[in-house]
Amino acid sequence: MQETKEKLQHILSEIKSAKDFLKFPELEKKLQELDTQMTQEGFWDDQDKARHISEEAGHIRNTMEEWNSFEQEAQDSLEMLEIIGEQELSELEKKLDKLSIQLYLNGKYDKSPAIIAIHAGTGGTDAQDWAEMLLRMYTRYAESQDWKVEILEKTVADDAGIKSAELRVSGPFAYGFLKEEHGVHRLVRLSPFNSGGTRETSFALIEVTPQIEEHELEIKEDDLKLETFRASGHGGQSVNTTDSAVRITHIPTGLVVQCQNERSQLQNKQTALKNLKSKLISLQEKHRLEKIEDLKGEHIQHSWGNQIRSYVLHPYQMVKDHRTNYETSQTDKVLDGDLDDLIEASLRAKK
Repeated sequence: MQETKEKLQHILSEIKSAKDFLKFPELEKKLQELDTQMTQEGFWDDQDKARHISEEAGHIRNTMEEWNSFEQEAQDSLEMLEIIGEQELSELEKKLDKLSIQLYLNGKYDKSPAIIAIHAGTGGTDAQDWAEMLLRMYTRYAESQDWKVEILEKTVADDAGIKSAELRVSGPFAYGFLKEEHGVHRLVRLSPFNSGGTRETSFALIEVTPQIEEHELEIKEDDLKLETFRASGHGGQSVNTTDSAVRITHIPTGLVVQCQNERSQLQNKQTALKNLKSKLISLQEKHRLEKIEDLKGEHIQHSWGNQIRSYVLHPYQMVKDHRTNYETSQTDKVLDGDLDDLIEASLRAKK
């Protein structure tokens, strides 16, 4: 019983340390301020601002409720020490380990919604099918976290799978978790698309950026190279007969973004510029730089396109993360969206 008591006291001590780290008094004050704003007349007149405020309030409220509820649960267990069994204690320790991952999510944009862009790489139809498998995997993962998923763009391939897709995922710490998925994902399997059933290797690039507000980053016009071209995607004949598509190059870094989904050149420019800002901020966070101006071309080269994970379905079953060496043979579970262990291992490895 003494050992159980000491373990429970340790759990309570860790909870207190976590609440101190998360600055609970400041969170409570901030939540009160946000709740006051949400009750003011005309709050929803500016939809974007209102959404941002309500999401932030929801994140803070969920975080505080989770830790306070867990602290009460641990305190109740300590008071009922005589009837606490090994299984109940083990569950509390697992819950502490699960909640503690929030302590690794203290980046400026970790609480923001995430934009996931999926691009089929080399490998033809197999790679396009692989891109669609990843789209399903991330959708399932987001659903398992009770996050909201919106498909912003999806380009279906001619034979099977997709050429690209883009989703917005919103929920507590969505970007903080999903940013660990940024990079090249490699699939090895027996191809279902050729008669010989040969083993094929396919690649897909996952880009993860935080959704930011327009005012959060200013870029000098002189640092941008703007090009227009004829859109090739769907959207009506008017899209395909005018130079409505936009490509923007950020000259200091060489980073290129483009958009052709909107009907007008102006809309495409605004969307491309917003995507560029999100990518620059993501890279600034990744390299822990003080200013956007500190980003150079080599940062892009070493960040966009590094292979982070392999999924081998033949001749054996194995998912391996190359950053942490975490491995699992439960390939079906991973491809069905069970990414918790992979993502958490990557987050913990950074500290």
